[in-house]
Amino acid sequence: MVRRRPEHPPPLAAGTYRAVCREVDVLRAAMNEHGSFFSEAICVSDGRWCTFYCEGTEVWSCNASYAAVHFDMEPKAGGNNA
Repeated sequence: MVRRRPEHPPPLAAGTYRAVCREVDVLRAAMNEHGSFFSEAICVSDGRWCTFYCEGTEVWSCNASYAAVHFDMEPKAGGNNA
């Protein structure tokens, strides 16, 4: 039997995004340390690292690969971080 590695999306490209948490409720989001910005935030990526903002305040950060796997990202026009 050959085990296949799960396919993940590529790391999040540099830019500003509207990030929507894929967790279904705030309890699950909190377990994964996403509770401070459940259900959405602004995400600014430099292509390697992502910083999340809520109401103009930095609330969390992670690497671009983790962000691509755990959040639905929608490009945000303007490119301002928050």
